[in-house]
Amino acid sequence: MQAVLALEDGRIFRGKSFGAPVERVGEVVFNTSLSGYQEIFTDPSYAGQIVVLTNPHIGNYGTSPSDEESSRPYIEGLVAREFSPVSSNWRSTEVTDEYLERSGVPVIAEVDTRAIVRHLRANGVMRGVISTAVDDTNALVAKARAHRRMDGTDLASTVSTKVAYQWDSAQPLNQTGDALLSAENSAGGQTLHVVAYDYGIKQNILRMLARENCRVTVVPARTPAAEVLAMQPDGVFFSNGPGDPEPLDYAQANIRELQGKAPLFGICLGHQLFGLALGGKTYKLKFGHHGGNHPIKNLETGKVEITAQNHNFNVDPASLPDDVAVTHVNLNDDTLAGLKHRTDPMFSVQYHPEAGPGPHDSHYLFRQFRKMMEEWKH
Repeated sequence: MQAVLALEDGRIFRGKSFGAPVERVGEVVFNTSLSGYQEIFTDPSYAGQIVVLTNPHIGNYGTSPSDEESSRPYIEGLVAREFSPVSSNWRSTEVTDEYLERSGVPVIAEVDTRAIVRHLRANGVMRGVISTAVDDTNALVAKARAHRRMDGTDLASTVSTKVAYQWDSAQPLNQTGDALLSAENSAGGQTLHVVAYDYGIKQNILRMLARENCRVTVVPARTPAAEVLAMQPDGVFFSNGPGDPEPLDYAQANIRELQGKAPLFGICLGHQLFGLALGGKTYKLKFGHHGGNHPIKNLETGKVEITAQNHNFNVDPASLPDDVAVTHVNLNDDTLAGLKHRTDPMFSVQYHPEAGPGPHDSHYLFRQFRKMMEEWKH
């Protein structure tokens, strides 16, 4: 079956249909990761987006429950150069094509992904449609133009958990039932209680917090700060998530209320919310940062970290007040990649230190959070 990717500016790409034979609309972005496609599929930060993968061969190692970052794929659609109809890996439990078909995600393959990426880099991310209705491309372009923009859209509350739940080191298991976190990986010492706001939280974040011997309570995005404080947390975590941070006024208010009352740590969308809550401003990047190879410089240590990133919005460093310090900078484009408050125990980064997929250079940030909680507790 043939498929079409129609962009809002009228550019048309024709290819072959895989996955679910359905029509989907979303903002089209590209990801430069070399592996970890299932983690990308299931990252809730991709809600509302069609993802173009620059790695030319996708699907060859199948899918596995232990590679999922959430309960299901959140991408609206997938664009690939070559999409494997078979899988060859001892960990695979389902062929990628069948996995995406079962999940209702359309795939267009055998297209020139290099041309798509160059087009997005030159013109910026834009809305698009994946469809098997290849006859009326003008109608598909019109659907793309009529679709809501990511700017000004609160998607975090739509992907967040509806009820609070507990997570601890006994829970994250792989497909064979073996604990992913061995005793030697645990931080040891006193178990600390972290309340994590779920704006689209990834499973590996919870695993990393558990590895630091933290008992985690995950709460919905709109949970009032007073309810969180009533849980007597040793620290509060603010997760990644999709969409524009600016409409999340409820989250910004919670951060301001929690500031100075417990150690706070934010990642990605959580980082953008920190910037807004502290008096800064955010803006949309031309084509975002999506991939596992972004160099970040830690200004406090001088070290460079290779990081995983997935975001379209960024904090403007010039808008931050004097009591906020810039801690990390993206070496590709000099954008803000980390901040901390100069007096209150709170810090955040504009990347994914938990990886999943990606390098492990930034795992130290979870240890830094634990150390902050220990110092606050004593």
